[in-house]
Amino acid sequence: MRVAVVGAGLAGSATAWRLAQRGAEVTLLERASPANPQGSSHGSARIFRYAYADPFYARLVAQAREHWAELEDATGETFFRCTGSLDFGATRRPEQLAAVLTGIGVEHELLSAASVSSRWPGIHTGGPALWHPDAGVVDAAAAVLAMTDLARKAGATVHENWTVTAVEGSTVRSGDGRSVIADHVVLAAGGWLPELFPGLPQLRIRQEQAYHFPYREQGPDWPSFIHKGTGIQTYGLPGGRDAEHRGHKVAEYFGGHEIPTAAFNDGVIDPANRRRIIAYVERHLPGLIPEPYAEATCVFTMTPTEDFVIDTRGPLTVASPCSGHGAKFAPLLGAIIADSAMGLAEPAERFRLG
Repeated sequence: MRVAVVGAGLAGSATAWRLAQRGAEVTLLERASPANPQGSSHGSARIFRYAYADPFYARLVAQAREHWAELEDATGETFFRCTGSLDFGATRRPEQLAAVLTGIGVEHELLSAASVSSRWPGIHTGGPALWHPDAGVVDAAAAVLAMTDLARKAGATVHENWTVTAVEGSTVRSGDGRSVIADHVVLAAGGWLPELFPGLPQLRIRQEQAYHFPYREQGPDWPSFIHKGTGIQTYGLPGGRDAEHRGHKVAEYFGGHEIPTAAFNDGVIDPANRRRIIAYVERHLPGLIPEPYAEATCVFTMTPTEDFVIDTRGPLTVASPCSGHGAKFAPLLGAIIADSAMGLAEPAERFRLG
């Protein structure tokens, strides 16, 4: 079976690897280079957490952890760094999250604000928090490069700087006249999906931004966190290679703006958002120096429910496992997408197109 995969981000590289593992003849097409900063899969630090209010996703995380271990075994590299995670804020509902983790057997504690400050003096939650120690951080960019390499070693052909402009049945065409004829096409183009598959009105593309703040004192890794209060809603995590491992990455949920496609990501930081995050750090994260030393934009591809999109229609599989929380699932989602494309298994009903 010949399969063309469009997009070499986390979803596309994972899918190409899994397809090649299953014996498909794979062509992976990337408009720039794998894990390039224009899309959603660059950077060396993404949150890996079990804390979901929806048990479906919490169970899926447990499966994904096994697939990350498989990827590490296959490459001899380390992509997962265990840091633990805190969840706090009135609308984050730590008690509800704790009930879900109890149901799937994930270790956790409910902590008072005083207990949090005692363990992590640089973090002020202002209320109770959920702590689960098995959460961590994954290196997105390194994983993309590794899965692309595994796909290539398994027989896949990888084309960089190959911009797809049209998909006609199972034929993929570029703007410079090249084409790839396949039996099946997987569209894993992230924020470029609206250009290639305009029949997806439920997708919204957002340009967001993140900032790295230096630690006042170097020491053991801080935990990642998600804070959803009645005002600003934020997340944070230990920075990775691209932030020199010397600071915490902090960002606001929906602090950016909508753009038509990822091509409109201009890389420009919103000064008002920067000021909001600095004020947040001053109030809640006194262990950080409130002066960002690195900042970057990124692209989120959102659905109204924040569910993923994985669906096969004839010779085409559409895969947009994003909504701002897909990175942690990447190796597992590659297997799910590959099985759907090859007709081996159907994805979850909630991933289907409407």
